Amino acid sequence: MSKDPLLARARAVWQELASVPVPVPVPVSFGPAGGVDVVVSPGSRFCPRGWTGIVVLGGAAVVTAPTSEAAARIRTALAGLPVDRLTDPESVGGVLPTGEVLGPAVLAYLAEEDFRPAAPPTDLRVEEAAAGSVELGGLERAAGAADADEAGLDGMSSPAFVVRVGGQVVAAAGYRAWPGRAAHVGVLTAPAWRGRGLARATGSSAVRHALAQGLLPQWRARIPASRRVALALGFSELGSQLSIELL
Repeated sequence: MSKDPLLARARAVWQELASVPVPVPVPVSFGPAGGVDVVVSPGSRFCPRGWTGIVVLGGAAVVTAPTSEAAARIRTALAGLPVDRLTDPESVGGVLPTGEVLGPAVLAYLAEEDFRPAAPPTDLRVEEAAAGSVELGGLERAAGAADADEAGLDGMSSPAFVVRVGGQVVAAAGYRAWPGRAAHVGVLTAPAWRGRGLARATGSSAVRHALAQGLLPQWRARIPASRRVALALGFSELGSQLSIELL
């Protein structure tokens, strides 16, 4: 299928997340391929407060800056960088003095007709439970802080979709409702149970639920394994995201 409708929906999500104060002379926009729109937005939800957020979708970028002075610096510094390098920390760090960096992360989205459901191994099953009713602490401890933070399951607004072994949760997925009617999907599997398709199975259940609500499934991945799960479910990688602290 053409990715244009999917791209338009994805861009609408991030245009809302830019949180540019209104009224503004020109609405924030990704524009044509190769374009870079740098906007002043102290309340941007692209990045931590006071940081600069960069999102590239469909070959065009929106950059949020915390102040007008920062925006001017960013416009000048990024003018010589191709759009496809704007979420590369080394490239950006070569033209702007940066402190802490978050990302980059690949942004993937799913159209309902592209969805490829996945089931768990025959000896296991995915259970659905109300958000907050499932104790995920053991799973998060087993997976480690970095992976647990990446999954973000503590902020789920959807039901939890879990696989249990011996009464213990070994894999879980869910999503958080985002602006623009997006469903930000997160999955987490205990290290001892990885490689058995549990991320695909639980993620599939979360995606199916989101689609049934008319939401746009979004998958944000920093590591190759997570990207492979999304692609297996039918997601299309449409762009990337980077957050930087300017010095």
